[in-house]
Amino acid sequence: MKYLFNVSVNHFLKTHLESAKRQANDVSMLIQYQIESGLPKDDVIHNVQKTLQNADTELGFICVFDWSGVLISHPNQEKVGRPIMPDESEVQTVIYHELDPDDFNEMLKNKSKDPNDKSDNTEIIYLYPVENTDWIVAAHANIETIKKSMNNLKINFILVYTASGILIVLLSLLLVRLLSSKYEKMLESRNEGLSKELLTLSKLNYDLVNYKEKIDATHTVENSSLDNPENKPQNNAKKRILTYVKDEIVSIDTHTIAFIHTQNTATYITCLDGKIYYSNASLDELYNDLDADYFFRANRQFIISINAIDKIYKYGNNQLKIEMSPISPIDILVSKNKASEFKNWLSS
Repeated sequence: MKYLFNVSVNHFLKTHLESAKRQANDVSMLIQYQIESGLPKDDVIHNVQKTLQNADTELGFICVFDWSGVLISHPNQEKVGRPIMPDESEVQTVIYHELDPDDFNEMLKNKSKDPNDKSDNTEIIYLYPVENTDWIVAAHANIETIKKSMNNLKINFILVYTASGILIVLLSLLLVRLLSSKYEKMLESRNEGLSKELLTLSKLNYDLVNYKEKIDATHTVENSSLDNPENKPQNNAKKRILTYVKDEIVSIDTHTIAFIHTQNTATYITCLDGKIYYSNASLDELYNDLDADYFFRANRQFIISINAIDKIYKYGNNQLKIEMSPISPIDILVSKNKASEFKNWLSS
């Protein structure tokens, strides 16, 4: 604001100086033209005096004096014939060099009016001699009037910048409120989504617990019917599968299997007690021999048992992550395409 105010003041003073210079030049040319036309000096002075009295003197005025400093023409008729006193104006300033806006502004700052002084508080800002005469045209500036104009300009700047600052603050608050409101809605939407996912996972874990209880009950029934072959249900799934430990053939009860996985083209069977066995069969062959009520093909690498599932987590983009007991060497992920099938398997 201070910079723009100084630029505006400089432009205002420059305009005033140029206007005063132009008026002084016009009056000088008018006087010179009338004298060259042969008019008597008294008539010329009368014409100039009449012109100056009708001019606007709010910001300044033009006067004419001779080389002795006696006023020849002045808007105030009472001052005609009086000499210009040295303390009335800093004439010396404009004799040696022409005033620029910066000099004019500095002069206004240093110029103070004496409260006891009833004379006009003016300053000569431009001098222009009339050719072939001993007359000089002087442009005066009304210091107090110009100062008032500058003060009004400063007040206007302060008001405009204050209003602009308040408006910017209000718009900033409104923008922040709009952005925060949008962000809050987005967070609420995310929270709703998380709540739904949490409910889904809770349901899955609840179904898992129920299914384990169902399996335990089934085992009890199966164990009680071992002595009665007629009560055994018809099922193509194998109760045991064969594997190897070095040169020894080992038979593994399928109900003791936690999960089966492949790694580096080898197939490994991990039991509930943490023991790991090697198998020559592929995952597809093993899965066909297992009971689908107890085992699920999670992905290309894993077959998991319902008895070993510990926890189920929401993972990535609608995927599921299965945590086993014992812990699997590789993360077990159920893709979003098989997630629905897995949920149905758990709840069946």
